[in-house]
Amino acid sequence: MDTKTVTLDIPEKIMHELERIAAQRRISVSQLMTEALIEMVEHEGRYADAKRRQVTLLKQGLDLGTGGHPPSSRDNLHERG
Repeated sequence: MDTKTVTLDIPEKIMHELERIAAQRRISVSQLMTEALIEMVEHEGRYADAKRRQVTLLKQGLDLGTGGHPPSSRDNLHERG
């Protein structure tokens, strides 16, 4: 995978935590952040795919066993009450 160098301004407190986490995992801060960004991008892609699938299902509608016709009219339902 090709890479690109970027410069970030990270608050010192966060940077210390990143360094601690990276040291625990025995990886560099750069690798830690790259992994986190990859995960975020993949998550967004999966979310977009799921949203697209759900919108398609909503547009198609679901078969509720009524053949597309309501079993009773609104007026009939209110008369029962």
